[in-house]
Amino acid sequence: MATVKDFSVEEKLTAVLALQKIDSKIDEIKTMKGELPMEVKDLEDEIEGLQTRINNIDAEITSINTFVENKTNARKEAQALIKKYEKQQDNVKNNREFEAINKEIEMQELEVKLNEKHVKDAAYEQKDRTNARLKTEEKVKDVEEALKLKRKELEKITADTEKEEKILAKKSEEAKEKVDPRLLIAYDRIRVSYRNGLAVVPILRDSCGGCFNVIPPQRQSEIRQHKKIIVCEHCGRILVDSDMNDKVNNAK
Repeated sequence: MATVKDFSVEEKLTAVLALQKIDSKIDEIKTMKGELPMEVKDLEDEIEGLQTRINNIDAEITSINTFVENKTNARKEAQALIKKYEKQQDNVKNNREFEAINKEIEMQELEVKLNEKHVKDAAYEQKDRTNARLKTEEKVKDVEEALKLKRKELEKITADTEKEEKILAKKSEEAKEKVDPRLLIAYDRIRVSYRNGLAVVPILRDSCGGCFNVIPPQRQSEIRQHKKIIVCEHCGRILVDSDMNDKVNNAK
């Protein structure tokens, strides 16, 4: 960084004000983009979340299908046992054997009904999961369409401003080289403290151009003299007089 310690206060103020003008133009471009970059990221995250939901539903449907398959096989096994026991009833030797086999048949019939109920309940659950998947897929399509429009809008603004933004970024770096190092540190600290990025402001209608609090006449006189760097006692921004502000504007 170039040494500027021999520069006058007026030259230091002019340099940091020029930097502010450049950075404010960069801020204007960012403002033009607005919340679009964040909105695009939010939509991308939403799609990712919806896709995760679809994957979870698919896993649930697979689990239900496996459950149905197992219960269907269990029902078939019970039905096969019923047929087996019914044949055995033809060869029983006494009532005791008949009753025992009959009890086995009743148990397997209950098993058949229970498995059929499980399959029926699972079918309802599967239908519910399938409907949920369809709704989620529809939501994905809606969000993808919104994302497409937001990306298109952002790409257009980026294309329109990319060249200017690069030029301004280069000018900003060059301007920083001309600013007193200690003043640059203060500038950066103040700048990040405010959403509008204003660290250097002119006096407007006898007030601070940043917080709009009134600047006393004596204070204004000191600012116009350019003998020392003065900050607003209310917001801490660096103050310059309107003449210097106009001079830097005209020099752009």
